[in-house]
Amino acid sequence: MNLEERILEELKSVYDPELNINVVDLGLIYGIGITDENDVTITMTLTTPGCPLHDSITRGVRYSVEGIEETRNVEVNLVWEPAWSPDKMTAEGKSYLGMR
Repeated sequence: MNLEERILEELKSVYDPELNINVVDLGLIYGIGITDENDVTITMTLTTPGCPLHDSITRGVRYSVEGIEETRNVEVNLVWEPAWSPDKMTAEGKSYLGMR
């Protein structure tokens, strides 16, 4: 498993507390950038710009990736474009909500 795959697996341990779905299956992770020095930038969004759990979720993302031994510096880049919508969810995430 390469580092990006390990990061994605680790991010599945970070949940949106309101929906009880992890950030990967919820479709909040837009990209993972890794430099040659293993500095990591996670580009992500939230379900709504006014999300009251903004700090909790982004902090959870950063801490989960920092826990991977090979990573060095971790930055979370929160973006609002493109806006999140349910079509960004994985099939597994949709099944959690009873969507098809």
